[in-house]
Amino acid sequence: MNGPHIFRDFDNAIRTLKDEVLLMASLTRQNLERAMRSLLDRDIELSRVVIGDDSDVDDLEIRVDQTGMEILVRHHPVASDLRLVISSMKISTCLERISDHAVNIAKRSKKICRGPELPDVALVEPLYVMADNLLRDAMISFTDQNVALAEGLKARDKELDRLHKTLIASLSERLEHPEGKSESLLHLIFVIRSLERVGDLAVNIGEDAVFLGSAQDIRHATKKASKASESDGSE
Repeated sequence: MNGPHIFRDFDNAIRTLKDEVLLMASLTRQNLERAMRSLLDRDIELSRVVIGDDSDVDDLEIRVDQTGMEILVRHHPVASDLRLVISSMKISTCLERISDHAVNIAKRSKKICRGPELPDVALVEPLYVMADNLLRDAMISFTDQNVALAEGLKARDKELDRLHKTLIASLSERLEHPEGKSESLLHLIFVIRSLERVGDLAVNIGEDAVFLGSAQDIRHATKKASKASESDGSE
């Protein structure tokens, strides 16, 4: 008699876990988008909204962990259900860190907006678009268990890394002749670094999506392949 009730509780708990992760991802992307809009539009009030809303993401991370632990303790999931719980809890950590980067961008934006207008800000938008697209597709790969999409994120992140290095080099050159904007340029460099980290965290989410969809752990796979290749070449 308890069987159907237990299964129903389990299904509801799994559904709740997924919903919490997806809501967390939505709020995180919203925080990142608003942080960038505050920078690009010189909107200090919007940056304050981002800083205030970050607590909602923090609360969701706690809820995901609580829901995941409850499922583990009460239902003892196995196979794909166990991978879903583990992946969800790890992804929530990545999302919380991305939201923290959004807050960092918002704080830098406030300081930049209080100074003289900085045309260099426009250079950052393509980097943001790349980072946000990586995050969007990482979450799609998790939701749809799309392993191929997830596995393609690392190569796309390398493009983001190249743009990141180019922008850092360009702004570093500008710092040699800052024209009274050295502080704002430094803040912008930290914005760029935060966006690069968003890309890295999106790749981490993709790795968790691969684990969920195929039970394969592809973390550090590139390093292992490189070491194996070097070892073969030395023999």
